[in-house]
Amino acid sequence: MRQAIEAIWRIESPKLIASLSGMLRDVGRAEELAQDAFVCALVQWPDEGIPRNPGAWLMTAARRRAIDQIRRDKAFERKAEELQREVPATEADFTSSCDEIDDDLLRLMFVACHPMLSKEARVALTLRLLGGLTTGEIARSFLVSETTIGARIMRAKRALSEAHVPFEVPEGAERTQRLGSILEAIYLIFNEGYAASAGDDVLRPELVEDALRLGRMLTTLMPDEAEVHGLVALMELHASRTQARVGPLGEPVLLRDQDRSRWNRLLIARGLAALTKAERLAPEPGPYALQAAIAACHARAVRAEETDWARVAALYEELVALLPTPVVELNRAVAVSMASGARAGLEIVDALRDHPLLQNYRLLPSVRAELLFRLGRLPEARVEFERAAALTKNTRDRGLLLERASSCAVDPVESTP
Repeated sequence: MRQAIEAIWRIESPKLIASLSGMLRDVGRAEELAQDAFVCALVQWPDEGIPRNPGAWLMTAARRRAIDQIRRDKAFERKAEELQREVPATEADFTSSCDEIDDDLLRLMFVACHPMLSKEARVALTLRLLGGLTTGEIARSFLVSETTIGARIMRAKRALSEAHVPFEVPEGAERTQRLGSILEAIYLIFNEGYAASAGDDVLRPELVEDALRLGRMLTTLMPDEAEVHGLVALMELHASRTQARVGPLGEPVLLRDQDRSRWNRLLIARGLAALTKAERLAPEPGPYALQAAIAACHARAVRAEETDWARVAALYEELVALLPTPVVELNRAVAVSMASGARAGLEIVDALRDHPLLQNYRLLPSVRAELLFRLGRLPEARVEFERAAALTKNTRDRGLLLERASSCAVDPVESTP
């Protein structure tokens, strides 16, 4: 029962916090009240059963707690009366108000990405409030400690509350100023859904859907922003593979091994259309449009061996010029290894081995292991696969890495330099 309630919480919490933030104009208090409603559900639902509409139940419980809290502050008595009238009396009343929730989510995104906060704080807070990610999941996204992220989020909520930031979507230059952080946060939410960093599942589909919905909402709000369309294109193209990413036993399936007939052609078409819009709006592509162009190379290849790896490697060259980060460089190494051979890719990876941000990043030893395997250096590959397995928090990924480590006892599939 607890697992079911926690799953409902992950789905409903962003909508709950967004709606409460709109009512209270206080992100920190909204999150606290949402968590109070969750605690009530943990106490009541095991005995009473999960309600037919759990989102309505949680929203009603949270709003009633908000009213009780406001009533204790005499300065807000009038507001309490207004909120009392807003509490849905029935599930039907709640359902009729759901059209407002997407607008609240959009407003919450812009509040969380207020320029008074540091870029890191904006993204972390958005992941917490709209992505429903735990502190640990956010820390893994940033490659920093949980303590650092926890303090960052707490300071951000306090700053927004003390500044009485309006709960609204800004206009003009201020809207554009916040866009970069919003796009980054949405993509991190998507990534956590597409490749869960911890737990027992490869995918977290609810996060994939949340990120897609938020991205599509942004295209409506900001139709002339190329990078908004670029991000949506990237997510649509990656999301098209979800059915093929998981095997019959729940195990992860690598891109090269996926049954491409199971890729969602509708999502691919949507992604390619969004990419075309991005390219039309900005002939010089931004980071998200470039990544979408890379994803499009895979989407257009009917079979893995038909992938235009030279094109992918060239696009990564452009991406590194815009985003010179070690993670992008690691991805470039994979593309170079496919276009020019494993030895060329390994040279790039080895240059990253001492980078401080990648010391506990499991994809570094994982990529290095694959390249060593292809070169026939099996003992070294096995060590790297085992190191990658020790670093991952996802049990499915760990199982795959340990399986690859075991395979190093046999002849490699490929030994091309």
